Amino acid sequence: MIRRHIRCLLVCVLTLAARAQNRDAAGYLRNYPPVAQSVPLEPKLKTLLDAAAPTPSYGEMPISQMRALVNKRILSAPRMNDRIARAENRQIPGPRGRIPIRIYTPEGAGPFPVLAFFHGGGWVLGNVDTHDDYCRSLCSRARAVVVSVDYRLSPEHRFPAPVEDCYAALRWAAQHAKEIGADGERFAVAGDSAGGNLSAAVALMARDKGGPNLALQVLLYPATSDNVDTASYHQNATGFGLSRDAMIFYWKSYLSKLSDGSDAYASPLKAGNLSGTPRALVITAQYDPLRDDGLAYAARLSSAGVPVRCTNYLDMNHGFALFAAVYDSAKRALEEVTGELQSAFGGRR
Repeated sequence: MIRRHIRCLLVCVLTLAARAQNRDAAGYLRNYPPVAQSVPLEPKLKTLLDAAAPTPSYGEMPISQMRALVNKRILSAPRMNDRIARAENRQIPGPRGRIPIRIYTPEGAGPFPVLAFFHGGGWVLGNVDTHDDYCRSLCSRARAVVVSVDYRLSPEHRFPAPVEDCYAALRWAAQHAKEIGADGERFAVAGDSAGGNLSAAVALMARDKGGPNLALQVLLYPATSDNVDTASYHQNATGFGLSRDAMIFYWKSYLSKLSDGSDAYASPLKAGNLSGTPRALVITAQYDPLRDDGLAYAARLSSAGVPVRCTNYLDMNHGFALFAAVYDSAKRALEEVTGELQSAFGGRR
């Protein structure tokens, strides 16, 4: 029943996309229809959220303390612990110094396709450690070399520093494909939340700057616009983990100036033209302030002629994908991501 609900929803989304082809992105978001919350939050997740301690107001807690708290929460979660051949830390040249990366190599004989992964955390939090288990799972199940990028964080390094680091790391992977056991022909990008934003922006950069050619962009509940007045932002403003106030804080931390929010590499939904970008998998969560960001971006991609698969997980909240060892829906999302990667890279679904 949930699956049927999801598919019916997506048919509506893509139908609306065709009608919205000539609308501006901001107008489309303002008029985006609210989606009925007909499926309750996953019971284990609801219990966890109900028992969670109140979060201090954003901006009042020191950034270092905020990072330590979030890292501890994610790293204490159960892990999938998928087997891979090795994980190697390196530092590569970047626009303003060295960029730390972690390279995951699957078991077996290469060369393998390459997935550049950009972690979430509002451009402020997270690192390669917080997303280590997820990257291991992608590496093992998609049989791809995963290059996880420890890009510069905000507010110390504001837009466009994070997206420039991510694009530089993708280009480095293409230039050093043989060195890292890759075939140099098959590339994809993926990321969650702010990392989904960076993945969409890097896909635009790759189109605009002459490559590398991407087979797929995987956008997990991405932030695609600095507009925080969508239906989902208000429906899920508090009580579901990520709050609207938190996203306001993250956007203020990320953007160098208010006008940067209109830059397509900061707000991909505001790009004038999305044609020529790679095939996309967009995953959203019903109980997420960013739900409409992802649904609207999928619709605009489809309107631009980009093949899109979009799934809205009706019983989940923001950030759920990292907890495949805990929630059934997160495990299904992991299977969906790795299946789409295999398909894009030329393997079996």
